[in-house]
Amino acid sequence: MNITNICCIGAGYVGGPTMAVIAEKCPNIKITVVDLNETRIANWNDEDVNNIPIYEPGLNEIVARTRGKNLFFSTDVDKAIDESQLIFISVNTPTKTYGTGKGMAADLKHIELCARQIAKVAKNNKIVVEKSTLPVRTAEALKSILDNTGNGVQFQILSNPEFLAEGTAIQDLLNPDRVLIGGETSPEGQKAIEALVDVYANWVPRERILKTNVWSSELSKLTANAFLAQRVSSINAMSELCEKTEANINEVAKAIGMDSRIGSKFLKASVGFGGSCFQKDILNLVYISKAFGLNEVADYWEQVIIMNDHQKRRFSKNIVQTLYNTVSGKKITFLGWAFKKDTNDTRESAAIYVADDLINEQAYIALFDPKVSQKQVLSDLDYLETRTASENEKHITSYENPYEACKNAHAVAILTEWDEFKDYDWQKIYDSMLKPAFVFDGRNLLDAEKMKSIGFVYQSIGS
Repeated sequence: MNITNICCIGAGYVGGPTMAVIAEKCPNIKITVVDLNETRIANWNDEDVNNIPIYEPGLNEIVARTRGKNLFFSTDVDKAIDESQLIFISVNTPTKTYGTGKGMAADLKHIELCARQIAKVAKNNKIVVEKSTLPVRTAEALKSILDNTGNGVQFQILSNPEFLAEGTAIQDLLNPDRVLIGGETSPEGQKAIEALVDVYANWVPRERILKTNVWSSELSKLTANAFLAQRVSSINAMSELCEKTEANINEVAKAIGMDSRIGSKFLKASVGFGGSCFQKDILNLVYISKAFGLNEVADYWEQVIIMNDHQKRRFSKNIVQTLYNTVSGKKITFLGWAFKKDTNDTRESAAIYVADDLINEQAYIALFDPKVSQKQVLSDLDYLETRTASENEKHITSYENPYEACKNAHAVAILTEWDEFKDYDWQKIYDSMLKPAFVFDGRNLLDAEKMKSIGFVYQSIGS
C-alpha cells in the first residue's frame, strides 16, 4: 500500500512532533493531527508558531515550514479518520486513579474510545498504529473492538512505540537509534508493516527499522524505560551513600561510566526522574508482573519507583532540616518546574512533590521557569489534592524574572537543569537574599567552589 494520507489522533507531546517530522520528510503525504481539545488545536494553528502548545527545540521551525501545506491540525476527528489510510493513536494513557489496578495499571479508556470511533467511521480498510505507550497485549483488545464492527472493514493493528527524550525529541525523530514496528505474522500483517516501513524509510536507513511481532514491540517500550529509570535510581541510591562517606557522586559516576560495559548515560544524580513515561511504564510493568503472579519480578521493578520517591522526599526534608528545622513563613525560590530542561512538560516533575512537601511545612514558594506558566503549576499541585486550590495559590507564585523570584529568599532550590541557570549573576542573587543564603542544587548544575566563594551555603546531590 502506498500511504498518501495519515491521521493522528492526539495532538500532544508525541503526536505533534512526530507528525511534524513525518510531514517534513514526506511532502507527498497529507497528515492531519486531530484532537477534541479545541484550545490545543487553536494553539497549534496560531499564526505565531512560537505559541504552539509544546516547546521542543526545532519544532516550531518545522511546523512553520509544513503547516498548511501537508500538515494540518483539526478538531474534525471523523473527517480525518474517514480520509486516512493509516491512523496513529497518540492519546494519553495515564496510570489509573480508580478501580482495579489503581495506581499501577494504564488507563486505556481513551484508547478504547479511539478504537470505537474508528470502527464507527471507517468505510474502507485501515492500518491502525499504536503510538501511545501501552501495556502488552493492548493490540489484542484494539483488534477485538475493530474486527467486531460488522461493516466488513478490515483493520491491521501495528505497534510503533516512540523512544523520544523530551528536550531532544526533534533530533531523536530525525536521527533515531531505531524505529520499531510490530505487527501480525500473517501476509496482511506483513503488508501493513511494510507500508509503515516505507513511510519511515524516506529518511531512516532501513537497517535501523526493526520488525517484530506486536507483543515484542509493546513490551520493548516498557522495558527500555524501565532500564533507563533503573540506572537513575541506582545512581541516586549511591548519591546518598556518597553524602555519608564524603565520596563525590560525580567522580563515582565518571569512574563507572568509563567502563564500556556500563557507559555514561543516565548516571547523573539528581532530585529524581520525572516525565510522562518512566514512572507510568514501570508501574505498568509491575502491574503486569503481578497479574501473572510474578511477585518477585514486580517487587524488583517497584523498588526503582520507591527509590525515586525517596530521593524527592530526601531533598525536601534536607531543605527543612538545613533551614533550622523550619521553613514556616519562609520564602524558598524554585528555579525550574519542568521535569527536565528544554521542555514545557511538567508531568511527574520532582518540583511538584518537593513543593508539596514544603507547602505542608507552611513555606512560600517563589518560582521561575522559562517555559512553564503559573496556571500549569497550580494545575499540577491541585491534581495531588493535598489541599484546596486557594491554599496552593496562596503558597506559590510564579515570576517573570529570576532575580525578582530570588529577592529576599531564604534559599534557592534548583529543580530543573535549564542551561541559563548556570549563566545567572549569582553574586547579584546572593546580595538580594536573606543571610545566610542557601542554595540546594537538585541537578548538580552549578560550580560548587564558585558558589561557596560568593558566600552561599551550597549543597548538591551526592557530595
